[in-house]
Amino acid sequence: MGYAHDYATAVMRRGRVAMEPVDFVPDWDDRPRKEKFYPGAERFPLPDGDFPEDASVERGLSGTGGDAEFSLPLLGGMLRDSYGLVGRRLAVQANTDLGSLPLYTHANWSRGTASGGGLYPVGVHWVSGPSGPLTPGVYHYSPAHHAMQRLLSGDVTGEVRAALGGAGPDGELPDGNTDQFLVLGIRFWQNAFKYNSFSYHAVTMDIGALLQTWRMWARSRGLRMEPALWFDEERLGRLLGFPAGEEGVFAVVPLRWEGAPAERAHPAGAPGEGAYGGGVQRRTEERSRQVISFDTVLRMHDATTRAARERPAPGALDAAAAPPVPAGGERRPLPPAAPMTLSVRRALRARRSSFGRFTGQRPLAAAQLAAALRAAVAGAGLTSDAVGPGSAPLTSLYVFVNHVEGIDPGIYVHDAAAGELRLLTAGPPGSFLQANYFLANYNLEHAAAVIVPAVRTHAVLDAVGDRGYRLVSAAIGAAAQAVYTATAAAGAACGVALGFDSVSFAEELGLAATGELPLLLMMIGNERERPADFRYDLVSSTNPDPRPAPRSPSPDPDVRSRQGTR
Repeated sequence: MGYAHDYATAVMRRGRVAMEPVDFVPDWDDRPRKEKFYPGAERFPLPDGDFPEDASVERGLSGTGGDAEFSLPLLGGMLRDSYGLVGRRLAVQANTDLGSLPLYTHANWSRGTASGGGLYPVGVHWVSGPSGPLTPGVYHYSPAHHAMQRLLSGDVTGEVRAALGGAGPDGELPDGNTDQFLVLGIRFWQNAFKYNSFSYHAVTMDIGALLQTWRMWARSRGLRMEPALWFDEERLGRLLGFPAGEEGVFAVVPLRWEGAPAERAHPAGAPGEGAYGGGVQRRTEERSRQVISFDTVLRMHDATTRAARERPAPGALDAAAAPPVPAGGERRPLPPAAPMTLSVRRALRARRSSFGRFTGQRPLAAAQLAAALRAAVAGAGLTSDAVGPGSAPLTSLYVFVNHVEGIDPGIYVHDAAAGELRLLTAGPPGSFLQANYFLANYNLEHAAAVIVPAVRTHAVLDAVGDRGYRLVSAAIGAAAQAVYTATAAAGAACGVALGFDSVSFAEELGLAATGELPLLLMMIGNERERPADFRYDLVSSTNPDPRPAPRSPSPDPDVRSRQGTR
């Protein structure tokens, strides 16, 4: 058994046994920047992608994409809507950092994609070849400037193709012969300064959340988005200039680009003619005076990097699939999902965490719950080079119902194929939920429903090795982002949290027999009327007020807890 098994167990039990170092306290005055900073790097502004309104969230979740091609306006629009800064929002809410948020130096700027703790640790790099609009090279996306920073000149896309290697579960990698790639990296200190050893769990979910945003955004415009999670990570790390033990490469996304030749002039896997002989020499400048390395994070990264080029064979994950929902039992049919008529862009601008503003006085419509569950299924089915479109689902969804119209309070398991909820335990679950949530920013009994995704994590690790931990976390992060976006589009509120006793939830759900681990709390519901909010948009929108209906949540702050919410 690899180290990832031990780490998964430690994360599962952290509500009862603190992860080392138990005496660590974040130094907020010495916190790192929320993005990498390259002094002197030339910047190239990106367009915002102000094109006609995109298709609805419905298409982004259920569509299959198409053969459309990326362009610079499309790339700029996707980056702005996903990870770019789009506004500042303040509100009276229950989060612990409320007192500092009005101060400019502590401001959190809203973005379309959720992030654990609001830390946004994912670095987006663009490796562009001759078919791109800029000089071939390596670029870093700066969210604060909505611009690309050139880090290296020269066509090094052959290095990326070589690092990607062979085929995925359904044949060759999608667009693997392209010369345009987005590469997602993590600088560990950006998250570990707050979460120490737990940070590796959080950042791998952040990767999934961003990939899901891109997938919804791309599909809504007829584009295809298939990430690779298995590749020669050391080779790409050297190319991007990542110091060993400080940064890692977590995903590569090939882009089908307009005007690119159908076949490359050089074979895939060979460096491009005239390719730069080394890697990025520029180094990001660190703000923190003291940078701490956590042994658990380093060991976990080493474990998930080993055998990173050995992509799982087709069907390798079948043995780790979610258990089928037992037949029979007391069942509650779900109505058709509420329509999600907002465009992906508008829904992403409206998305934010509820932070204790739920009210149980206005029950959620069952159709809105159905929409959230449908989105969770779609998000958890994040396809990649390891998971093909027809693969068996890895994730089960358990639903704690408090206040949903037409559905009695109780604990259920979602049967996606039947469109039903199967009752596990009758009766209001609010007291259990609140007793096993150890943060102060939500009253879970006030949420209309709490959706808990669970995965047979240890079975995944047995099937594909330690790198499967990233796959599991990415799928859960993708489910969270899908639910956030869908609830905004369906006129409901959402909040996601990691601060709960997983052991108690596993016991309550009877998961010992299946080996599933509860990995997240996704709360949905209605909010109190007439909130005290402030909103300032940094960028224009086709609809300056993206609220889909008068009763939908006011689109206020995208702030996050300093204690583990998303």
